[in-house]
Amino acid sequence: MKKRNVIIIGAAGRDFHNFNTYFRHNADYNVVAFTAAQIPDIDGRKYPKELAGEDLYPEGIPIYKEEDLPELIKKYKVDECVFAYSDKPYPYVMKVSAIVNAAGATFVLQGPNDTTIKSTKPVISVCATRTGCGKSQTSRKIIEYLVSKGLRVVAVRHPMPYDEDLNFQKVERFATIEDLAKYRCTIEEMEEYEPHVSTKRNVIYAGVDYEAILRAAENDPDGCDIVLWDGGNNDFSFYKADLSFGVADPLRPGAEVSYYPGEVVARTADVIVINKEDSASLENINTVRDNIRSINPKATIIDAASILTVDKPELIKGKRCLVIEDGPTLTHGEMRMGAGTVAAMKYGAGELVDPRPYTVGKLKTTFETYPNIGTLLPAMGYGAQQIKDLEKTINNVDCDTVVIGTPIDLQRFVKINKPCVKVGYELQEIGQPDLKGILDDFVAKYVKK
Repeated sequence: MKKRNVIIIGAAGRDFHNFNTYFRHNADYNVVAFTAAQIPDIDGRKYPKELAGEDLYPEGIPIYKEEDLPELIKKYKVDECVFAYSDKPYPYVMKVSAIVNAAGATFVLQGPNDTTIKSTKPVISVCATRTGCGKSQTSRKIIEYLVSKGLRVVAVRHPMPYDEDLNFQKVERFATIEDLAKYRCTIEEMEEYEPHVSTKRNVIYAGVDYEAILRAAENDPDGCDIVLWDGGNNDFSFYKADLSFGVADPLRPGAEVSYYPGEVVARTADVIVINKEDSASLENINTVRDNIRSINPKATIIDAASILTVDKPELIKGKRCLVIEDGPTLTHGEMRMGAGTVAAMKYGAGELVDPRPYTVGKLKTTFETYPNIGTLLPAMGYGAQQIKDLEKTINNVDCDTVVIGTPIDLQRFVKINKPCVKVGYELQEIGQPDLKGILDDFVAKYVKK
C-alpha cells in the first residue's frame, strides 16, 4: 500500500497532538509538513525528530506558513490535509477546505475517536464554545471545591508550546511562580498557568507530548486523585472525560453553533455553563440557552456570572484609562471587551484611551492583523521582543491609569510608568443546578474512597 502524504494545518498545539496520537509511528502515512497560523513566528521551525519519532522522521518535520498551502500540496504531492486548530468560523474552515480541494488534496477534520487518550484516573474536562468564555475561572472553581473535599487535583492545560526548543517543552510541570521562568513562558502561557500555581491548591502540566504529560500527571509526586483538563480556545478535550463541561458566552450569542470546533463542545458536554449573565441581555442569554437545548437536550445547564474584583477602584473614576485585556480573547476570540473594560465602565472611567496611535513593533502588527480590536490593548507576549514592544506601547500611551484585565501579575515583568489597577474575575453560579451538586455526584461515582 502506498503511503499517503499528509500536511497538518495547525497553530502549534492541536496539530502536534493529532500527529502524536494518530500519525507518529503510523507507517501508512508520511507527514511532509505542518503549516502554522494564529501564533506569530512559529513557521520556519521544525517539529524535532525526537518528538516526531526517528523511525519514520529522522530529519523532523518542517513547519511552513499556512498561506503557502497550495504550493506545498503540489510540491510534496499531498493526498490529505488535516485541519487542526480552533476558534474559526465555519466559512473560514470551508474556505481552507476549498483551497485544499482545489489543489487536489482531501480535507480532513479528525475527531475524538482518533485523538483522545484514556487516563487511569477520573477525568473532568473544561472546554468552551469560544476563546474567552471563562474556562479558566470555571476550572479554578471546580478545583477549589474538589480540593476542599480533600482531593488531589492535577490540572493539564491545552498546549501552548511556543518555545523554539520543543524538546524542552515535551512535559512541563508548574508548581510555583518560579516555574514560569524556568520554562520560558510567554504571556499567553502565564495567563493560564499563574492563576493555578498562585493559589498553591494544585499543580498544572502542559507541553507537547500529551500522553507523556498525562502519565506524569497521574503519577505526580504530590499525588493525583483527579485529572482536570483545562481547555484552550474552543477545542475539545485531548483526554477522554468522565465528566465534561462546556462554557458558553451570551456576549457572543450564536457562536456556539457557528464556530469550529466549539459546536463539538456544545453538542457533547455533560454540563453547559452559560457564563457572564451579569453582563448580557436576557435576549442573548435565551438565544444561547435555546441553541444549546436544540443540539444537546440532555446537557445540564448552569447559569453563572463572572464576578469582578478591583484592587484600586478610586484610580478609575473620572480618569483617562488604558485598558489591557487577555490577548487571545481580543485577537482570534474577537471580543470587543473583557474584564478590564467592564471594570472601567462599572467604576466610572472618564475615557477609554485608544492605544493604536502609540503602538510599536509587533504590537502595531497585531492591530494590523486584527483591526477590530478597537480601543483596547491585548496583552500580547509570544516572545521577548513582543513583550518589550508591549511595555513600550503601554508607556507611550497618554493616559492617567492603566487597567489590567489580564489574569497575570503583568507588572512582575513589564515596567509600567503609570498608576495601575488590577482586575480579577471569578465564577459564581446563579441558583440551581450548581457545581457542588454535580461534583458531589461525580466524586461518589468515580473517586475511590
